[in-house]
Amino acid sequence: MNDEDIEEPDESTAHLGPLVDHPLTARRLAKVVASREAGVEPYPVGHRRSVTAAELHEQYADLEPGSETGTRVQMTGRLMNVRAMGKLTFGVLSELSGDIQLFVSKAVIGDGGFAEFANLDSGDLLWVDGEVISSKRGELSVRVSEFVLLAKALRPLPEKWQGLKDLETRSRQRYLDLMVNQESRRVALARATVVSELRDQFVQRGYVEYETPVLQTLAGGALARPFETHHNALDIPMFLRIATELHLKRLIVGGLEKVFEIGRVFRNEGVDATHNPEYTMLESYEAYADYHDIMVLVEDAIAAISERVTGGTIVPYADREVDLTPPYRRVRMVDLVAEATGEPIDINGDRSALASVAAGHGIEVPDSWGAGKIINELFEELVADNIWEPTFVLDHPKEVSPLAREHRGEPMLTERFELFIAGAEYGNAYSELNDPVEQRARFEAQMTARDAGDEEAMPIDEDFLTALEYGMPPTGGLGIGVDRLVMLLTNTPHIREVILFPTMRPPK
Repeated sequence: MNDEDIEEPDESTAHLGPLVDHPLTARRLAKVVASREAGVEPYPVGHRRSVTAAELHEQYADLEPGSETGTRVQMTGRLMNVRAMGKLTFGVLSELSGDIQLFVSKAVIGDGGFAEFANLDSGDLLWVDGEVISSKRGELSVRVSEFVLLAKALRPLPEKWQGLKDLETRSRQRYLDLMVNQESRRVALARATVVSELRDQFVQRGYVEYETPVLQTLAGGALARPFETHHNALDIPMFLRIATELHLKRLIVGGLEKVFEIGRVFRNEGVDATHNPEYTMLESYEAYADYHDIMVLVEDAIAAISERVTGGTIVPYADREVDLTPPYRRVRMVDLVAEATGEPIDINGDRSALASVAAGHGIEVPDSWGAGKIINELFEELVADNIWEPTFVLDHPKEVSPLAREHRGEPMLTERFELFIAGAEYGNAYSELNDPVEQRARFEAQMTARDAGDEEAMPIDEDFLTALEYGMPPTGGLGIGVDRLVMLLTNTPHIREVILFPTMRPPK
């Protein structure tokens, strides 16, 4: 049964590639050659299962130890944890829904079948046929009467007890991570549930999902540095989208009143525990709504998703709990900064006084920053990481919110909120700016910042401005970071754990 028990391959396997260079993989490869020489295909098709492991465990949850059911089943899965004990061999058949013990008896399967089973390796994919029984220790099992090798595993699995724990390896070889780590499977399935429930929450409210271009001639809709590429046929520079915002708003202009998209966006920025250059975003826009309406939508949707994924709205995260039960706290950014600094914060006050406060907290203030940018940086430096319970941070400065509507009671602020939970941002929303003249002025201010060296500043999108000039209704818009939401609901500390194939530096 062990790789070490197989004879060394001979020269007949030398043409089969680099696998022959390592003794363990070479021995497994030799088994493939021998199987085909014996007329048995080691990668056959056409074998179906009749039941899953989870279904068996549910159906026979109360089966007494040592029982026989007389029920024959057919199952498929990966062979793991093989233990030979004389005329008996035990193994585990592992598949997505769970594991089931295999009970292989020479008396049942015969000398030939028993020897063939002994020639299998951990990691091989099998089809088995047998009777459902319970072992003397009460382990639900299938007593194998027949089996077929469905796919030979040419590489050995990680050692049983040490497993695959290194984050770097697990992120690069996600297939292996999912194969041997049950927790990784749990997170992957939870992610699918989060996306599905998130989509359902919007569809139930009358939103319609649309697709917008990933390749764009202008990278707009957010303050971020884009990835650049070139369209050979059109001979023009293009960008991977940093947001879906400006195209979805074009749909609002066209009369589609509730729209959303769940898709990948790309930002040419750093990589850390909460950032990946390619990530999943939900963006939505609703005509005749404002940011107050969107706050209610967000807190209700997140609570519903939490119920679906975790069974409740109080979830563990890091070494604490987070209560996602609505309503969430609502507080202005300027008030949070004033509380953190112990100083009065007035966006209409003296810029130099704000710059002095920032300098006192170690923030270098370039001459190009206005009062709004300084307040935003103070918030990021002193407040954001310390917000634990779900909090809508309201009314951001206009200077850092080029697509948000001017606040109806405070001209230097906007009707914008960000949702913070457990020290991270989970959502960003506006009462959308729909005045085309004001929007042009904001874009021009962004271009001034770009000319001053701000690579994240937004370009002027003339076609979008043309769309606004036809008239866009008052609109509430929203963006939710899906990956961070999955992190929260699965109690996962690193974004690489919830993105199946994260962006990584090529191995050396």
